[in-house]
Amino acid sequence: MTKVAADGSAVLLSLTICKVFVACIFLCLFIGQPAKSKRPKEPGENKIRPVNKKVKPKNAKMKERESVDSSLKSQAILTQVTDKGHFQKLAASLSLAAGQSIELRCKGSNVTWSYPSYLDTFKDSRLSIKQLDRHSQLSLANSTAADTGEYSCWLQLCNGNKCRKDETKTGSTYIFFTDKEELFVPTPSYFEIVYLNPDKPAVIPCRVTTPSAKVTLHREFPAEEIETDGTDIFYDAKKGFVFQHPSSDHKGIVYCKAESQGAPQISIKYHLLYVEVPKGPPSTTIAVSSARAGLGDGVRVVCTVLGEPDVDVSFRWQYPGQESGRPVIIQNFWRLINRGIGHTTRISKSVLLVEDFEDTDVGNYVCIAQNLQGETTVATKVELK
Repeated sequence: MTKVAADGSAVLLSLTICKVFVACIFLCLFIGQPAKSKRPKEPGENKIRPVNKKVKPKNAKMKERESVDSSLKSQAILTQVTDKGHFQKLAASLSLAAGQSIELRCKGSNVTWSYPSYLDTFKDSRLSIKQLDRHSQLSLANSTAADTGEYSCWLQLCNGNKCRKDETKTGSTYIFFTDKEELFVPTPSYFEIVYLNPDKPAVIPCRVTTPSAKVTLHREFPAEEIETDGTDIFYDAKKGFVFQHPSSDHKGIVYCKAESQGAPQISIKYHLLYVEVPKGPPSTTIAVSSARAGLGDGVRVVCTVLGEPDVDVSFRWQYPGQESGRPVIIQNFWRLINRGIGHTTRISKSVLLVEDFEDTDVGNYVCIAQNLQGETTVATKVELK
């Protein structure tokens, strides 16, 4: 009995060992390495993903952003308030019928505006600007063709009393206020002078209120249309006719003609004057009526500058009786002169007059002429007879 029981236990033990062995083989074949099977899988680990799937879309978006025109980016702070109280982003230009009112808003707590200058000149009550907590509001009521122009705003960065323009936060749009009765933007004068400098473009400012209008340039004498090639001479509805390389051949009196679904209209006349004067400090001379004067005589000292027609000149004087408060008369004036070869220059003069010459008036008379490029000092001496 004992022997049989022992033999039976041995058989049972052998069968158990065999089952465990077979189970281990089965697990190794179907599950693989135990260490790796215990690692938790990452989200989406079993998905098939192209290598550049994440990279390409990002690069494409970056390139797209870089290609966006910087002028469009600047429009973000400038919006138009529509009739329904909604806000609309502004493009580079906008066309509205004359008579409409418009409201523009510019984001920021310290905003500066720019608009057609004549609205300031005449202190037009149709224009109002309000600065609120988070934006500034520009309103223009009962618009006219003359309101056509650029409207822009920008944020001011201030440090104490010093402020500067934030170039990264600006907005602008050009608004055409269309009027079939006024194809050209009205001007306060009927005749304007345009200076033609050989070293910079010249603009004949016959702007239109309807951007689709066909505009041509004409010479008054001899009566002819001036050809435009789109390169050296071209038309810009926001500026007028642009001469990229002015020459003396372009001088004369001209006007613009516009057509747009109706009878053609004529602009004011423009006198084109050619200028050929070297830039720099004023070219100045001084002359006196008499280098020797007697007591009681009248003495006249003239300071003269010959320069560009569109460059202003200012004058300062130093004279013998200045510190003692000696009364003198000083007059400044200028006029345009034709040099006879198609060139026009500006002659500016300052005249110092001593009506009753005295001992205290003996000495040096100094004239200081100044323009944007610098200043020039000239002097002359007056003695007693």
